[in-house]
Amino acid sequence: MAPWPAAADAIERGQYLFELAGCKGCHTAEDGALLAGGRALQTPFGVFYTPNITPDRATGIGGWSEGQFRQALRAGLSPEGEHYYPAFPYTSYTAMTDADGADLWAYLRTVPAIHQVNPEHELPWPLQWRFLLVFWKWLFFDQGGLPVDSERGDAFNRGAYIVRALGHCGECHTPRNFLGAMDSGRELAGTAEGPEGGVVPNITPDPETGIGRWTAGDMESLLVMGMLPDADFVGAGMGEVVDNSTAQLSDRDRDALIAFLRGITPVFNQLSRKKESDGDY
Repeated sequence: MAPWPAAADAIERGQYLFELAGCKGCHTAEDGALLAGGRALQTPFGVFYTPNITPDRATGIGGWSEGQFRQALRAGLSPEGEHYYPAFPYTSYTAMTDADGADLWAYLRTVPAIHQVNPEHELPWPLQWRFLLVFWKWLFFDQGGLPVDSERGDAFNRGAYIVRALGHCGECHTPRNFLGAMDSGRELAGTAEGPEGGVVPNITPDPETGIGRWTAGDMESLLVMGMLPDADFVGAGMGEVVDNSTAQLSDRDRDALIAFLRGITPVFNQLSRKKESDGDY
């Protein structure tokens, strides 16, 4: 992957990574302060409330070190060594490079500190025992970076990093098993029921149930404007992703993302087919 120019500022790079990683959408409640948390994430396992990641020392991450921040991204562990639930997509962020993690940390330290205590997660009693996540991680969590496909070009590998690590697209677009782990054999094949109750589409190049018939221009229109090939627009959830993340991509990174999605193995998934009666993307 081509590095940023050496003269680029770490905070500027960090802000760009912040946008790619979708931090704003999850960590900012509706009408709430930027990154102060409190957004409710409805899941089959209960309701998770996102934490405050502003530099407030008492209720945010202002008392963290850069190493502790890296530990959260890479290992899904708090500064105290407690396991984070995988509602926080460390399962994808674990592949973030040290340089990108450092730049993201540099940017997060510049946002306004907000003192805000957020609600506790609403989970059934067995899931309140975080120590059980040791076993979940042993079964399903592979810590570390992504392999480079030496048979593909730089654009494909950069796109893989954006989709699988920074953008964590699979967290929504990949089916999960009954324990909530992503099914790597059906990566990006879509799901019948998404976080907001609608269908999450197949974004592999399958021509019947995915985006195999889309042109590169169709994909660019979606990423920049949220417009689908039929001139409809994506629903609220993906619309937020477009506004906060994909519309902010550089031309190089947008092209890389498109190259990756067009180059992966197609996966047929009838369950992820968009219903004619609904308006969800």
